[in-house]
Amino acid sequence: MKLTKLFSVIAALFIACTASAQLPSVELKNLEGKVVNVSQLSNDGKPFVISFFADWCHPCKRELRAIHEVYADWQDETGMKLIAVSEDEAHNINKVKPTVESEGWEYDVLLDPNGDFMRAMGVQAIPHIFVLDGKGNIVYSHSGYTEGSEQAVIDKIREILAKE
Repeated sequence: MKLTKLFSVIAALFIACTASAQLPSVELKNLEGKVVNVSQLSNDGKPFVISFFADWCHPCKRELRAIHEVYADWQDETGMKLIAVSEDEAHNINKVKPTVESEGWEYDVLLDPNGDFMRAMGVQAIPHIFVLDGKGNIVYSHSGYTEGSEQAVIDKIREILAKE
């Protein structure tokens, strides 16, 4: 019985800690070469999404394309924004900007060629999405993509806004 109680306490603490986790201090560059510290990412008090992807990752690109189709509507409704973080290695980094431009993605894009941010966030595989509330707290995390799973992202954003 005592072991069960201990397990429950540990599980509750883990959930409480991960539910309000903040972004780590990692410096990345955007597509224009400007250095950005990810701990400073925000969306003026509104929810935002961080999506880890790579140019070679077909599920990643399918997910970003699916979100792109509804992105303007999501932004109009909620004010959210998406920050796409490329995990392409240095020798492939020159493919990212042409891909973003050819897809017409209006996302903020950051480059993580050494995987520092990905490791700091505990991401094991891509695609991986995090939803953050307006204060920068991680409130949702999901790895992998299947058609339609982007709906969970907007549902979580709507839930955040309903609580405000």
